[in-house]
Amino acid sequence: MATYKGIKGFNIQTVSSDPSVPFVGQVWYNSTSATVKYFAIQAAAWSTGGNKTDTSYSLAGAGTQTAGLAFGGESPSGNEKKTEEYNGTSWTNGGEMTTGGQRLAGAGTQTAGLGFGGKLSTGPTNATEEYNGSSWTNGGNLGTARYYLGSAGTQTAGLAFAGASTPPFTRFNATEEYNGSSWTGGGNMNFARVDVGGAGTQTSALVFGGSAAPPVNAAARVATEEYDGSSWTVGGSMSTGRQYLSGCGESNSGALAISGNNPAILNTEQYNGTAWTSTASLNTGLKQGAGAGTTSAALAFGGTPEPIGAITQEYNEATPATKTVGTD
Repeated sequence: MATYKGIKGFNIQTVSSDPSVPFVGQVWYNSTSATVKYFAIQAAAWSTGGNKTDTSYSLAGAGTQTAGLAFGGESPSGNEKKTEEYNGTSWTNGGEMTTGGQRLAGAGTQTAGLGFGGKLSTGPTNATEEYNGSSWTNGGNLGTARYYLGSAGTQTAGLAFAGASTPPFTRFNATEEYNGSSWTGGGNMNFARVDVGGAGTQTSALVFGGSAAPPVNAAARVATEEYDGSSWTVGGSMSTGRQYLSGCGESNSGALAISGNNPAILNTEQYNGTAWTSTASLNTGLKQGAGAGTTSAALAFGGTPEPIGAITQEYNEATPATKTVGTD
């Protein structure tokens, strides 16, 4: 029988405390806890978080994994102005939006959030609202009323792109930039589309997936475009075409494309600035949900069909971790 020494050339080291800077593959015996431990890469994974206080879909999201923000959308209660705040464990109700709506977009943080666009019973809206951690106030209106749009950025440097208006149903490739008080036009996307995923900042944004008018619809579902603050260029295509998806991430060189499609899929893909690769699958697929956070620590919440709209899922990327033999 092969032994550890026979394979590695030395015995397992006995220590009274775990190494302060272990290397991947290192194994040791901790005499204090009487356990054999090792240092390895812990795979990326989605786990279950605390349920939202209400089921909702076609909502917007912002913030981080431990300070998330959910607002607007459709719900059984009919409240399209509802706001919820996540602390990494549970959701609590925040201040209601002034206009609200469904199929809107969001950006920013839990204490400096931005909501814009969407659809009301009267049709698409160009309303913009700013959140300070407790209440919403009106900001400058979008130049074009639209819903099913994408978003990126912050409360004082926001980005709106894609989306549609009715009647008739018209898809947009237009981009608008927000400076904290007003919107101005930016560079046009290559594909006019709706139901997209978005990530990044005003000067380093990403749009991916969605639905375009035939004959380019199949191409749009996998298409990625990168924004540099003035123009969009084509990036690497996703492996799985999708619409009704969620997105999050720090820049156009790092983003997550989460679930989507009809029926909803479990697949998640991560972008590295050039190409997409599949990472951990969700526990529950969602469409018309929302995403928040970064590529290393993300949130996915809301979506259809009911009762999925109350579910929260947390993503953590692959990281080195100390594990105990027999328990991990």
